[in-house]
Amino acid sequence: MTALKNDRFLRALLREPVDTTPVWMMRQAGRYLPEYRETRAQAGDFLSLCKNTEFACEVTLQPLRRYDLDAAILFSDILTIPDALGLGLYFETGEGPKFKKTIRTEQDVLNLPNFNAKSDLDYVMNAVTTIHSALGGQVPLIGFSGSPWTLATYMVEGGSSKDFRYTKHMMYSQPEVLHALLDRLAVAVIDYLNAQIDAGAQAVQIFDSWGGALAHREYTEFSLNYMRKIVAGLQREKDGRRIPVILFTKGGGQWLEPMIATGADAIGLDWTTPLNVARKTVAGRVALQGNLDPAVLYGSAASIEKSVKAMLDDAYANGETTGYIANLGHGITQWVDPSQPKIFVDTVHEYSAKYLGS
Repeated sequence: MTALKNDRFLRALLREPVDTTPVWMMRQAGRYLPEYRETRAQAGDFLSLCKNTEFACEVTLQPLRRYDLDAAILFSDILTIPDALGLGLYFETGEGPKFKKTIRTEQDVLNLPNFNAKSDLDYVMNAVTTIHSALGGQVPLIGFSGSPWTLATYMVEGGSSKDFRYTKHMMYSQPEVLHALLDRLAVAVIDYLNAQIDAGAQAVQIFDSWGGALAHREYTEFSLNYMRKIVAGLQREKDGRRIPVILFTKGGGQWLEPMIATGADAIGLDWTTPLNVARKTVAGRVALQGNLDPAVLYGSAASIEKSVKAMLDDAYANGETTGYIANLGHGITQWVDPSQPKIFVDTVHEYSAKYLGS
């Protein structure tokens, strides 16, 4: 086991003391970096980039060469499981992910093949192992998956959606069919994340990107209950170290209490949730991660610094000095100038000394 040179991200997730606030960015390997665009061009297309171990490792490491980040996150896509289930993932320029097949009936669910993460998504595990080795203990590696609800929306809609017409039609007219699909996906996600942990992931995040589209009762029934099942089924320790689990529901700040009850170690927040209120609500029971509006990175150096300092002031307003990871409230966008994230990252590390005494 390679010793970690920088483990403050893992320590903060477990609410242990840290010398400075850890920081990483969702979608930190992405189109805003010219070196990423070059590597993607070499790969030919996005899916080829994901499935090529050397390229996936390269783009995972690229942001760490530019910024003083405290974690790396596996470069992959949240839709790998539906693709492995035979739905035929492809990408239309300017339109995002699409599937050749959809899941709309009970028979469609029954026809889904058995899933084995290590064999069906071996390219992901190869990437995790390779990245873990390449990091050499520099920082921890985060594995991830989409939540069952989020994966189901893509599978039922056939791609991205603004109103989730078909998924919500199924939810209200044939809830048993949707539950059957969600249960299949929860089992698959458990297998997938455990396989990533076996391959070298030192923390995992569940991306519930579309949980915020649900009404409050439906969120519990159709999203949160399945994430709770996943958390209960995960390997939580490896090589003598706890494997922290982060839940991130975009638009889910109003559900902090039920999210805490899942047993997750940390909850990610988008930019709509006041961080000081969230810290007071969770009262040290879990760590919090977030929640800078990604659009802040369009601003000047002074405006970025101001927003980051305000976020940190909120994070430490209640006198707590751990259990917080700085991040964006959602993924960094492709239009950000690559020089701007450095201001965000460096300000987090420098300004947090005011509260952490380092």
